[in-house]
Amino acid sequence: MSSPALSDAPVKAASPPQPTPLKGITLIVLCACVLVAQSMVAAINLLLPQLTSSSLRPDASELLWTVDAYVIVFAGLLIPAGALGDRYGRKGALLTGLGLFAAGATVSALATTPALLIAGRGVSGAGAALVMPATLSILMRVAAPAEKPRVLAYWALSAGLGGLAGNVGGGLIGAYLPWRALFWIMLPLGALLALAVARTTPRTPVSQEAPALDPFGTLLLITGLVAVLFGIIESPLYGWTSARILSAFAVGAALIAAFVLHALRSKAPLFDPRVFRSRRLSAAALGTAASFFGLFSLFFVNSQYLQYVKGYGAAQAGFAIVPLTVGMVLIPRLAARWSGRPRPVVGGGLLLIGTGLLATSTVDASTPYALYACWLLVISAGTGLSMPALTLGVVTSLPPHQAGLGSGLSTSSREIGAALGVAVTGTVLAHHGGDFAGGMESALRVVGLAVVAVAAVVTLCLGRPRG
Repeated sequence: MSSPALSDAPVKAASPPQPTPLKGITLIVLCACVLVAQSMVAAINLLLPQLTSSSLRPDASELLWTVDAYVIVFAGLLIPAGALGDRYGRKGALLTGLGLFAAGATVSALATTPALLIAGRGVSGAGAALVMPATLSILMRVAAPAEKPRVLAYWALSAGLGGLAGNVGGGLIGAYLPWRALFWIMLPLGALLALAVARTTPRTPVSQEAPALDPFGTLLLITGLVAVLFGIIESPLYGWTSARILSAFAVGAALIAAFVLHALRSKAPLFDPRVFRSRRLSAAALGTAASFFGLFSLFFVNSQYLQYVKGYGAAQAGFAIVPLTVGMVLIPRLAARWSGRPRPVVGGGLLLIGTGLLATSTVDASTPYALYACWLLVISAGTGLSMPALTLGVVTSLPPHQAGLGSGLSTSSREIGAALGVAVTGTVLAHHGGDFAGGMESALRVVGLAVVAVAAVVTLCLGRPRG
């Protein structure tokens, strides 16, 4: 489906989409929501040393769940959360998500036991799951057809910069503030964003054609995704062939298969799995997962390389990854102009990411930071080039009343790719024992080759938009 089909008379009648001041403010506010929600995926990683020595005294498993609870709940709820916004209102879903995000941060900040900290992270993850699809679907309903590629570029930029903001912010807090500061900061920030959304963001019309909630199908999908994510995230700790991990994958696969059968037979499913017959949608989802697979593999080893190999402090390590923002900021504007040529844009962008990761795998203690920064720039350029077109490929492959569902599918691809990147990298590092340099080289080589292979597949599958 082409992007012009996404405009319709009811949307124009309900909320004139083009007042410039409203449009600019709305875009800034919604992108800020995306950046904050995505930043909490990575920020906690740089605070683990503080948490280990804190009064909570978490063990290794509790530390793992402190990191993973947010990601598992976030990714597991994205598709149902997107459908919920389509059915009952995207602005309401966004405000509810910001409230849950801030409430979870408060629980984490006040936590007196590891269990409370983990519970707070899970609540914040549920809030983020409502925030991400709602922001994108609102933008897709309000923006004029000609503006959609540019708006998507900014949204994708915000999601990518969220991971970087988490690294920088986590590094600064780790260096100068107690770990609870990360969560206390999110309380007023969430309140300010909610106020800004309430004042600047228009309500978009809901449709009776929007996906049904389908409670049974939703339960099957959520539990299936959570089981798969559990297996991916915990595999470095227990091993990919351990009974626990194989059981998680088996249960997840069975539940997802049950969801597919249920959806094919249901008159009102959460979503029709036959949407993946679209080569454009499937290729865009695969490419999105591959790009975040590469990015979060890099995030996972970056702070360890800079701190343990190069001897940087936590704050210095956080800022040292800033070159990764350059291409993400500058390239999307150009990429938006080339949205009608998805094959070279997406294939070329993924190829740059893979090439940059392969180059980064060659660094060691003697590598000048300037050279390391150059490889970060290559990865950054590839991300900025490919992400807008990948997001556009998922969202515009679905009808406008399923904008939230499309946003949920796109963001789910990101989070599953990110979780898999961390798991694969962590497994390779664990296999190398105390040889971090060798483990980093092997991990980034594996990840880089995988992204290059996906670039080839996506280039073959992703055609021009129809229409």
